[in-house]
Amino acid sequence: MKFAKNIASHVSVPHGGLYSVKNLNHSLVDFSSNVNPLGFPPSVKKLLKTGLQKIPVYPDHNSTKLRERLSKHAKIPIDNLVIGNGATEIIYNFCQAVIAKNTPILIPVPTFGEYEAAVNLCGGKIAFFKTMNLNNDISDFIKKIPKNGCVFICNPNNPTGTLIPKNTMLKILHAAKSRSAILFVDECFMELTQSPKESLIDHMNVGNLFILQSLTKSFGLAGLRVGYGIGDKKMISILHNIKIPWNVGGLSQDAAVLALSDKNFLPKTRKMIKKEHDFLINSISKLNDFSCFDSSTNFILIKTKTKSKTLQKKLLKKNILIRDCSTFRGLDDSYIRIAIKTHKENTKLLAALEELQ
Repeated sequence: MKFAKNIASHVSVPHGGLYSVKNLNHSLVDFSSNVNPLGFPPSVKKLLKTGLQKIPVYPDHNSTKLRERLSKHAKIPIDNLVIGNGATEIIYNFCQAVIAKNTPILIPVPTFGEYEAAVNLCGGKIAFFKTMNLNNDISDFIKKIPKNGCVFICNPNNPTGTLIPKNTMLKILHAAKSRSAILFVDECFMELTQSPKESLIDHMNVGNLFILQSLTKSFGLAGLRVGYGIGDKKMISILHNIKIPWNVGGLSQDAAVLALSDKNFLPKTRKMIKKEHDFLINSISKLNDFSCFDSSTNFILIKTKTKSKTLQKKLLKKNILIRDCSTFRGLDDSYIRIAIKTHKENTKLLAALEELQ
């Protein structure tokens, strides 16, 4: 059997998480996954105890109730929303919809690896723009935006944590529009910043803009897989038509609706993240072998004098899992990433790093 070259050569993107390590130990404290440090809202736990009758029932393939609740949450019309089995499904569907062979693509790196993987499956032609902080290189970046192509930007960026202000993002958006290019903005970590209003949601009807968001990170629903895309009605209609049927389970839809109804959860989360961000940055920066990149969201990129894989192995012996960032295009084995977690967990990490000095 013969396969297309880009399919046969495809390699899956490495990620963090408990299942990224061999000989899984469920007592590991997972600093490699950037989910809400508070977990998920209490209302979701109650649902999972009482909602088992949903398991033998096919879910609503249009996720209607969830889209209605998200419409209120994001203050946008329901016709501008598409739901995905996690944000990653939407990345692949988006690429399938808009990217053809040799479509020119611009991606700043280091960043989330699934954009590159999804584009390669569609035969797009990628140009990478190396920067540790796109805010410092905006003019040069804008000059690289391809005509009749697509630009991918993660904001705030994973793994650097850098947030690009809305006024700067609008410059990129307008430059892309002048070149008939689409701007794909991944805002999956935006709600966990102290400045969620830097989102481009209120510009969703600009025809060349598509926004990706997720309940995985903000509401701790990683295991239930719920993401959503925001764009003009034409784009959303196309993505609705090409997604697989029943892509999001019934329990996942119900859990997401309940999570969104908890109005205190995100403000409480942001307050905790800010406090623990400052604690970790100040504490780790005092250690000789580590230097922290300032982050606008719930994780921190760290440069280390110890090779990342070596450090990861040493911390695993202490039941701590960190993200080895050598697998990010644009980074080498001198970078790790840690999620911001509870104070107790963060203190454990700090003590372990101190012991390794």
